[in-house]
Amino acid sequence: MLPTPRFDFALTIALYTEWQAVLTRPEHMPPGVTVAAALGYLRYLASLAHLQDVHFLWRPFLRDPDDDMVLECATTSGSQYIVTHNVKDFRRASELKVQAIKPADFLTLLRNKP
Repeated sequence: MLPTPRFDFALTIALYTEWQAVLTRPEHMPPGVTVAAALGYLRYLASLAHLQDVHFLWRPFLRDPDDDMVLECATTSGSQYIVTHNVKDFRRASELKVQAIKPADFLTLLRNKP
């Protein structure tokens, strides 16, 4: 679905670095996909993203500092949603006017949105 005019997504340099570290771990690599291919895909995603600077921090706000980094990006960029399988880790995001939703729920929103 990318690129699409239906939504934009924001990315900070810190978040991109975290994506590189996490998504290239052996346990996260799909069978047959090389680290080089995964990094290439991440570069492609980064080329589509809105690069967001973060000039202020709320840390600690959530339990996990890496989740705080995601919330900072979302809040600073004015994002409406954080799309994640770990919705429970972002319970307090609503205090900053950001809603954490699961990927399936986000796809449902896209399908139902004119």
